[in-house]
Amino acid sequence: MIRTPVRAPKANAYAERFVRKVRQECLDWTLTRGRRHLQTVLDDYVGHYNQHRPHRSVDLAPPEPVPRAAPKHGPVIRQPLFGGLINEYDRRAA
Repeated sequence: MIRTPVRAPKANAYAERFVRKVRQECLDWTLTRGRRHLQTVLDDYVGHYNQHRPHRSVDLAPPEPVPRAAPKHGPVIRQPLFGGLINEYDRRAA
C-alpha cells in the first residue's frame, strides 16, 4: 500500500477528479440538512455517476450500465434527480 502525500492534489488524480465532479454537479447546488441527508445525496449521485452519466474513457457509455432492453421508438421520458438539478432520459415503449 502506498499512501498519497498530504496536500498534494496531483498525487491521486482520479480521486481528485471525482471529488471535483461531485462538487461541481451536485454539492455546490444542494443545501444539505445534515450528515444523513448528505450521505443520501452522495449515494444517489454515485448511482447516477456510475449507471447513467456518460464517460469519455468508455466511449460515452456509463461504467456500470443498467441492463435493459430499450425500445427504438417511443417517447423520451425525463426523470429529474435532486429536484431537477440533474436529469436522466429514458425511452419508453409506445
